[in-house]
Amino acid sequence: MKHLIIEIKKEISNHSFDYLALTTAGILFLVLLKTFSMERSSMFIIVLVFCSFYIIWGTYHHSLSKTLHLKNIMEYILIGFLMLFIIGALIV
Repeated sequence: MKHLIIEIKKEISNHSFDYLALTTAGILFLVLLKTFSMERSSMFIIVLVFCSFYIIWGTYHHSLSKTLHLKNIMEYILIGFLMLFIIGALIV
């Protein structure tokens, strides 16, 4: 367990800008969803933009760390579409 924590700290310190960007985008996403909570079409567009950002962020992050493979891209695409589907279903 100690080894895992050390590896996570090392990963965060090596890619602090990447994780800061993802965290900032996530917080902005939640704030915008709360702000536009009465406008369903705006909420769907916000979710769509965040999912697109997530996919692009994952591709960028893995390309920087030289671990970019098709399976990584597919994972981010599938998780992005899953988020879009679940949150989109909750909005409607």
